[in-house]
Amino acid sequence: MERVLTVGLDGSPESLAAAHWAAEEAQRRKLTLRLLHAWPLLVPEPAHAPAELDHNYWAKRLVHNAQTELQARYPGLTVVGNLVADDAQDALIRAASESAMLVLGSRGLTPVESYFLGDISMIVVGRAERPVVLVRAEGRTEGPSASEPGATGGVVVALKLHASYDELLEFAFTTAAARSLPLRAVHGRSTPLHAYTPWGVDHTVTQEIVQGVQKDLNQALRPWREKFPGVNVAHTIRLESPARAVVGAAEGAGLLVVGRRKHHPDLGPHLGPVAQAAVHHARCPVAVVPHD
Repeated sequence: MERVLTVGLDGSPESLAAAHWAAEEAQRRKLTLRLLHAWPLLVPEPAHAPAELDHNYWAKRLVHNAQTELQARYPGLTVVGNLVADDAQDALIRAASESAMLVLGSRGLTPVESYFLGDISMIVVGRAERPVVLVRAEGRTEGPSASEPGATGGVVVALKLHASYDELLEFAFTTAAARSLPLRAVHGRSTPLHAYTPWGVDHTVTQEIVQGVQKDLNQALRPWREKFPGVNVAHTIRLESPARAVVGAAEGAGLLVVGRRKHHPDLGPHLGPVAQAAVHHARCPVAVVPHD
């Protein structure tokens, strides 16, 4: 893995919020922060041309201003600028494969708005080989907030049972340890039909389900608790749809971590219902981690 954390810049408030989030994370993990701006119309550097004839002036200014602001706020952080003459989507996917993680700004759009506005971040999330973190601009202040790594809400990780989630838990535990924050594993499961009776829900059935899930969660978390003894770990089980359970549990969190199945080369990028709900509706930063 490269010792670099990449953030995509496009000049929007969301991308600037993502850059600040990425800077603090890079500093905590002792990574180099790369500010990437991709634009197909970038032209080769002219030789001895005056500044007023530089067609890349605004692209350079965007990266330079962000770099100056971040280095002033994080003086010990190494920040490099990267201008790429390429389609933003392709450049970001390639950058993700070269980075410990990719951080992008997000508007938290509904699916219909995403369709009309052509949200590049969703395509990148679905195809990137490494974790992608989406950060919203709303609510951002100069101090720690729910959208910044310094928030006290902790790290929430969404877990399915009987699946491969080592990459997911490694990312969640590493992040929680780097920030000295607690970690909470969340599992949602809809109440089965046989639990319903004419007079309501049979609590004997739901209690058996919860006890079985608790056993499986403890088994899944045990090796990671041992590997990260300094992380305070808890878990939450909600008998409702997994997507609703995860978004609800992430309220007030500092970071929500969800998984995404690595897509087969013959298939297109795909986000499951939990990842879709998290990206569109969670108010905190969302990390989407690809796994087998």
